[in-house]
Amino acid sequence: MKRFESLVNTAIKESMSDVHIAGEHPVVTRKFGEIQFHNSLQWTHQEVDNLTLTLLNPQQLEKLKQKNSVDIAFSTNKARLRINVFNTMRGISIAIRILPGHIPTIEELNLHPLLHDISKIKSGLVLICGANGVGKTTTIAAIINEINKSRQSHIVTIEDPVEYRFQSQKSFIEQRELGTHTPSFKQGLIDVLREDADVIFVGELREGDVMQLALNAAETGHLVIATMHAGTPEEVIYRMCNAVHLEAQNELRNQLASVLKWIVIQQLVYMEKAEQRVPVLTIVHGTPAIKNTIRENKIHQLNNVMETSKDEKMFSPEHYLTDYLKNRSNFTPYKKIFRPTEELSPDDLYQSPILTGEVQNVSTDVMYTSRHDKRIAKQDRRKSSRPIASTSEYSDEKEDNILDVNDDVSLHKIVEKLKKK
Repeated sequence: MKRFESLVNTAIKESMSDVHIAGEHPVVTRKFGEIQFHNSLQWTHQEVDNLTLTLLNPQQLEKLKQKNSVDIAFSTNKARLRINVFNTMRGISIAIRILPGHIPTIEELNLHPLLHDISKIKSGLVLICGANGVGKTTTIAAIINEINKSRQSHIVTIEDPVEYRFQSQKSFIEQRELGTHTPSFKQGLIDVLREDADVIFVGELREGDVMQLALNAAETGHLVIATMHAGTPEEVIYRMCNAVHLEAQNELRNQLASVLKWIVIQQLVYMEKAEQRVPVLTIVHGTPAIKNTIRENKIHQLNNVMETSKDEKMFSPEHYLTDYLKNRSNFTPYKKIFRPTEELSPDDLYQSPILTGEVQNVSTDVMYTSRHDKRIAKQDRRKSSRPIASTSEYSDEKEDNILDVNDDVSLHKIVEKLKKK
């Protein structure tokens, strides 16, 4: 484990975003988008297996055996890591994404200050989109933490896995992880509608039923923030609409048009001026013109609408680069964004033994509502104070004449019992 921690610390110091470990192969890292081989660093198959056993708990190991891969988030030496452990021709391989040890701000991420406006939205749908590894989750974390600091809300996240761990400030934040706290995004969204949430973060919109549930949540007064793998605003809308059957697409388009607030497409581009990769955004607002374009299924005209709506502070990638990034003078260095920091220790995480089947004894200092429960509690208390006696010793004739709704008694027996009274 010390070797692993040393490797992570070196990667952070060298501004690397990813580390790959495979048995009998040089360690591979990614820096500013470029792959690098480190021939002097090599792990044996046994060392990779031992590291896997150290990183995963029994439930995660079982998932790895069943699905040949597992996603986890892990903290070490004040750094936060997203780790995928998977099976390959070389045996087990480990892909590590290095996350900021703290939750960065919009300014620290070198994003447009317009994104502050998202934290002020009370309801509707905000989609942060792009390819893998462009920082979608980090951008959303910055937005959620701004809500957390600025207003009183109940925020529920559904993630796979939980990458950033929030601490409630003005808002009350609850985080749920797929596989650990909920079996699917679908079930998590069904649950959250009964949990008095104001803001909902959905880790990824992929399946049609999950998209539909997200739209329903936005339509019923929640602010829903979600990610999607899409490279253009047109692709976002096509994917949403084509996720349902043909006969339901018109209804979904109308629903999407009514709740859409923002679409943000994010990519990372190396800028010599900044000497690092910086986010280049496509920004679309849910203006009346955009909503009508969606509602009337004229998605091919979306770019034209954006061009004619520049006063609405919409950006294509080209305009974002020329109108904003090239005019920006200061950029936050990568090392400052991804610096290690104090974070919740693993001991602060709790898993109820009720859910792991480890409960041995249940306290009797609770309210019992049925005669059967009262009797069991009574027997348990007596047993604890004197030797075990026969059950008949505790029979109570007066109590036996009382019928509870929890008693499993036929109607005939109830009538016969009442006649004897």
